[in-house]
Parts: sequence; structure tokens; C-alpha cells
Amino acid sequence: MSKLVIVESPAKAKTIEKYLGPGYQVMASMGHIRNLPKTLLGVDIENSFKPRYVDIAGKTAIIRKLRAAADQSDGVLLATDPDREGEAISWHLAQALKIDLNQQNRVTFNEITKSGVQQGMSNPRSIDMNLVNAQQARRILDRIVGYKLSPFLWKKIRSGLSAGRVQSVAVRIIVDREEEIRSFVSREYWTIDALLSAGKDDRPFKARLHSLISNKKKLDIENKEAADRILSELKDSEFRVLSVTHGNRRIAPPAPFITSTLQQEASRKLGFNARRTMRAAQELYEGVEVEGYGAVGLITYMRTDSLRVSEEARREAIQYIQNRWGREYLPEKPRVFKSRRSSQDAHEAIRPTMPSLSPDKARGSLTSDQYRLYKLIWDRFIASQMANCVQHTIKTDIAAGNYLFKASGYSVKFDGFTVLYVEGKDEENEADGPLPPLEKNSVLTLREIKGNQHFTQPPPRYTEATLIKALEENGIGRPSTYAPTITTILARGYVERENKSLKPTALGEITTKVMKELFPEIVDIEFTAHMEKKLDAVDSGKADWVDTLSEFYRDFAITLENAEKATAKTRIAVPDEETDIECELCGRKMVIKTGRYGEFLACPGYPECKNTKKLVKEAGGACPKCGGKIVVQKSRNNRTFYGCSNYPNCDFVSWNPPAKESCPKCGKTLFRRKGRGGGLYCAAEGCGYSSDEKITG
Repeated sequence: MSKLVIVESPAKAKTIEKYLGPGYQVMASMGHIRNLPKTLLGVDIENSFKPRYVDIAGKTAIIRKLRAAADQSDGVLLATDPDREGEAISWHLAQALKIDLNQQNRVTFNEITKSGVQQGMSNPRSIDMNLVNAQQARRILDRIVGYKLSPFLWKKIRSGLSAGRVQSVAVRIIVDREEEIRSFVSREYWTIDALLSAGKDDRPFKARLHSLISNKKKLDIENKEAADRILSELKDSEFRVLSVTHGNRRIAPPAPFITSTLQQEASRKLGFNARRTMRAAQELYEGVEVEGYGAVGLITYMRTDSLRVSEEARREAIQYIQNRWGREYLPEKPRVFKSRRSSQDAHEAIRPTMPSLSPDKARGSLTSDQYRLYKLIWDRFIASQMANCVQHTIKTDIAAGNYLFKASGYSVKFDGFTVLYVEGKDEENEADGPLPPLEKNSVLTLREIKGNQHFTQPPPRYTEATLIKALEENGIGRPSTYAPTITTILARGYVERENKSLKPTALGEITTKVMKELFPEIVDIEFTAHMEKKLDAVDSGKADWVDTLSEFYRDFAITLENAEKATAKTRIAVPDEETDIECELCGRKMVIKTGRYGEFLACPGYPECKNTKKLVKEAGGACPKCGGKIVVQKSRNNRTFYGCSNYPNCDFVSWNPPAKESCPKCGKTLFRRKGRGGGLYCAAEGCGYSSDEKITG
């Protein structure tokens, strides 16, 4: 007989079995085996919120196999993931297999490596009921909100809608930003830039008008007339260096990843959505067959908000850095990053389990997504233990008549961690270029001077990266909830993607309006964050889960009752989105409606005019074969592709989207390669133009 070890997934089971060897049988539960019923609330609110769990459909055979294996084993060890969700799965397994909850049969692995598995197996404990109750509290609270509010939305707005403790706040954040954008009033302003050089052969640099020399207060140039007046005054002016300031700027490397920062950076740098990121991260954690290593977990547990790093991992990283780049690339003392005060600190930061296993060594054994994410995690972790980047900065004030111009730039004195990794940005700023050697009182040569018109811009729409950042900063949800939350609000039609941006739909806006008016606390950011803190207190045993739910439900039940009374016999219409497409039967502008099979075009003159047609979204550009419009289409597997609107007369299709640019050789629409490196190419037969330049937008 052998001991039975139960984990969630077959991949994890395979990796762990390799390290445990004979005497152990490792089986997978395939995730949760029990849950609240799908068609019922499943919570006895009057009886201390007692949940009624049922076996998940399709899991009966797995439960039967696990029971049989448990009966024939010397003992059972529950080795599900080391978080609240994993603790709850172990608890359900213990109940299903009739295992004593007081036994020390719970083991956890922060990393699926030989040392990680050995450490976990040598420190068994009993199931942590605080973690179980914390998971139950969240699950039951989400069930109550969802099952009580969703039917209300079905009756008042549209069937099939849903509300949620985190998802409704996420939609509100996106809707609020859209309202900011709409109400934004753009203001014209001008800047004046001079292109100067220190010597005849020196590379020119740009200096920008800042102020009058007399008061040094930044000038506000409101229109072209004001800009032209200043340009006229500067026409014959001498440009003289007033001062030159040199300095050094030290830039420290970013901390290793936590769940939220991994999702943000994978969105910025790899174009991964949160769900895709977490899927690849789960695979890397559970174990991959790597040539020369066998099945091995390549990263530590990927659901964490702690920046803690083990001393062993730090030493390995330092050794790798020294061997590859030399001692000068190491900081004066090892780096220790401080986690947020609210972090759970149950796990380390996300890092490679073997820092010596570089992405290049593992590449041949990984899928494209696994490799790209592993490289991102590996680069970030190694860089986090490296020396600062040191930049030599230079700032100069330049006089021209009564006006003061400023220029700044830098050169890299020591690249430090940037030899390996540079953090992505949500918005690209205008970078300072290098400046030539400048001396005080020297006269500069004016190459060009011109005024530039600008308009103030509204705040940008959220992307997945910036939404996750906003949720984290406001204390909404936990790292593990961000990916499913974004997936849900997109699937429900509250939000749609426009390139990388998240834009609220008419449905999302009207639903948020209703929620703000009738259920203000559910979509209130501060209230939701406060509720999150209360739920976190259950984790550590500082709060009772039943009391926490009772406190919430008291007010929620009253609010729901009042909302039902206030909207009795009321149904709220979702405004239709008007298009430029004319109804060929009556001439009205057709509108976009949503039916059982998705969006379609309909005549707003119904019932007099019942004309409907398929909704075709244009992707921009022209077909390289016949010149027709390129439209967005979906495959049977719901993959997006791009085809000619003249199909079936023209059979042109492309998995890659059209770009705004035209081919410099033949003038036809270029297409943008997806994935690593990007770049443009011409799909016109016989042209062959290709560019490695990465195009954004």
C-alpha cells in the first residue's frame, strides 16, 4: 500500500509524482469537486448562511475513483494549491472522502521542484478553517449578490444579465471614465520649439520655450496669433547658453512580479489578456517537461501579492548575475522589497524556481505563450537583483531676447539592470535625447524655430493593464479575481474591446446607472474596498464569517426591497446604437440590436418596417486582391479573422489585421503581424514588401 496525494490537475500530479517516487500515488481532483447548486441560491440565509454544497456535474466518477484509492491507501495527503481556493478544495475533499479534519494531512507547495515538494511534505498541517471560511464567505457573498440582483436586472433591463460584488464596480470604473471623456472640453495651446546646435557639425537638439527671463513663470500660449507674435519677436534673436547643470540619476530596478503586476506587464509587453496570462502561468507553476530536467515547475505560485523572496533564490540570482555580467552589475547589498501593508504574504513573489535555467535553455520545451511569459518573469526577477541604472543628466537654460528656453537630456553612464529588462509603460512620454557638450555663455546656431499646435487630451480609456492597476490601488477584489472579472464583463456585453481599450457599451452604461441609483453601495468603490478588508480579516481569524455576512445582508435586503418597490411595473430600455447604414426599405438609419445569436442590424421603424441584416464591422483598409472593404469575421472556433466584404466573389482572408499604413512599393493596404516583434507586410500578390518595424495603434 502507498500514500495517496491529491492535487488539482494532472500536470501537477505528474510533476509531483516524479519527486515523491515509490510509496506514493498522486491523483488529480480536476479542480473543485463540490459547489453551490447552479439553479438555486443554495444558501440558508435564515440559518447562519449555511451553504448547501452539491457534487459538481460530471465529477461523480472522479470522486468515486478518489474514494476507492483512499480506501486502499496508507493515508491521504491533500496537496491542493496554497491559497483560499485550494484550502476549500481540500476541505471538500476531506468531507467527500470522510477524512478527519483534525489530522495533519494538508501539505502545500510554493514551488513544484524537488526542494519545494520535499519542504511541503515535511511540514504537514491540519486544514486551516480560517482560510476555508474566508473562501466560503466570499463565495456566499458573491452568490447572494449575484442571485438576488441578477433577476432584478432581468426584469428591469434584459434577460441574461448579471451583477457581482467586484464585476459591477469594475464596470462602474470604466463607465465613469467614459463620462469623464465625454464631458472633457479640449483646450487649444501652442508650444514653440527651437532646433539648435552648438557647432557647425554638431547634431542639433531641441529646446522648448518656457517663460520670460524676467519672471520665469511658464508661458501659456493659447492660440496661433500669440505664437506668431512670439516667433516674430524671436526672429533675429541670439540664442545664448545661460546655465548648464550636470547630474546623476540612479534608477532602481522594479520589484519581482506579484499577480497584478504580472497581468499588467504581460498586457503591455506581450499583448496577453489577464486570462491568457494566468493560464500560461498555471502551466509553468504546475510543471512542464523540460529537456534535461524532466517534469518541473518553472515558477513559484502565481497567485500572490507578496514581494518576499527566499534567500536561496536571491543567492542563485546573484551568482547568475556575477557569472554572466560581472560583479559591477550587483548592488552594494542584496535587495529586499517591501510588500504592501494589506498583502497576505503567504507566498513568495512570482519568480523562476531555478534562476540558473535561463529562458533560452528552456525555450525548446515550452509553447510560445509559456516561453514568452517565462522569459518575462525570469527577466524581471533577475533584473530585480541587479545594480541601478546610472544616467548622466544635463539641463540647460538658453536665452533668446526676452525669452527663456529649456532643454534637457541624458546619457547612460552605467546600464545596470537595463542591460536585461526595462519596465513597460501604459503611456509613452516624449523622451529626452542626448545633448552635445555645452558651455555657459556660448552662442548657439539656430537651425529652425516653429510653433506647434496642441489640444489638451481627455483621460485615456482603461486597458486591461490600467484597469487591473485601478482595481488593485482601490482595494477592489483580490489578485485571483481580476482575470475572471474582466472575462465576465466582456462576456456579458457590459464592456467591449476597441483595440486595447475597454469601452462601455450602452448596456453597461444603463446597467451602471440603475445600480448607482438603486444599489449605490454595491457599486461604491470605498464600500467595496471596506468589504474586502472585512473578508481579509476572516483569513486571519480576526473576524467571524457569519457575522460579516449578516452585517452586509441586513442593509442589502432593505435596499433590494426598496428598489423593487421603486421600480414596480417599470422596464428600462437600453438605447440602441445608431449606425450610418441606411435601411434599403425605408431609408431610416439602422441600429444595432442584440439577440440570441449576438448583435445584428435592425430598422428602428419596427413594426412598420421589419428589415434586419447581419452586422458587419469594418476593419479599415482595402482588400489587396479586389479593392473591397476588409471586414472583421469570426471562425467556427470564435477566432477573429479578416476577410473581403465581396466574398464569395473574392476569397481574400487574413489572420492578421490591416494597418493604417499603405505599402511604399505598391500603395496597397499593409497588414500587421501579430505576436512577438510585430512588423508590417504587404499581402498583395507579387509585391513581397515586409518591414520589421513594430507598429502600434
